[in-house]
Parts: sequence; C-alpha cells; structure tokens
Amino acid sequence: MTDKDEIDGGGGDMLLGVVLLYWTLHERLECLEPELSKQERVFLVRLSVPRRMGDLARLMQALPSTVTALADGLEARGLISRRRDPEDRRAWLLELTEAGHARRDGMLAHVERAMRETTGLPAADFDRFAELLTRIRDHIRADGLPKELPF
Repeated sequence: MTDKDEIDGGGGDMLLGVVLLYWTLHERLECLEPELSKQERVFLVRLSVPRRMGDLARLMQALPSTVTALADGLEARGLISRRRDPEDRRAWLLELTEAGHARRDGMLAHVERAMRETTGLPAADFDRFAELLTRIRDHIRADGLPKELPF
C-alpha cells in the first residue's frame, strides 16, 4: 500500500502536504544559526527596516519585555543597534548593523534554498508557489493572526 492509498485525495492531501512541508523545513532550519534562538532568528527576519520596539513586539506577537531581552542579546553580539526615533525622541528604533544585515541575508538565502529543495518544484512553479504563500499570509493577516504563533 502506498501513502497515496491512505489519503482521501482531497483535503487530506493538502493538510498532509502542509504538515510535511512545515515539518521538513523545521528540521532543516533548526540547525541554521545554532547560536541564535528561534525567536532571535525571527527577530532578525522581522527587522527588515528600522522599527520601534513596540511595533516589533506586535509583529512578533511577543511581550515588549521579551523584545527588550532579545534586543539586548542581539545588540551584545553586534547584530543590531538602537537609536532614538527622530519622530519621537522618547522611543527607540532598532536596526540591523552591517553584520546583522549579512546574517539576515544569509539566513534568508538558506531558507529559500531549503524551500526550493524541499518542495522539488521547478523554478516557475516555485515562483508561483511563493506568490500564493504571500497571498495566503496576507489573507490570514487581514482576518487576524492566531492568538499565538508557534515560534
């Protein structure tokens, strides 16, 4: 009996595909940047542009105190810096340093390679899949994110 024989060919196939993609990518990406926690990696990815700590906490669905602790650790490693927000001198902006940009770029390149290899899709199909994932993400955001993200 093949795996295909155990699935209903419809919703079950889609669900299994999503679960297997997540599981495989999670395993492949877990070894990425082992000296950084999963939250620190998400922090770097989310810091594509300078952001206020409160905005970053909202995007990460994390407590401001968690973002402060993460920022402290990443700043100590030289990956981010803080500067006053010119629009509100009471607030701080977090931004990637040159080393932080390099680390973020390397992580994103690794993620794309892992996605391409894991899906096994030809380039045109992969590009379409990436577009669809972005649309799915935007739709979920518009409806409201789940109460807690799994990372």
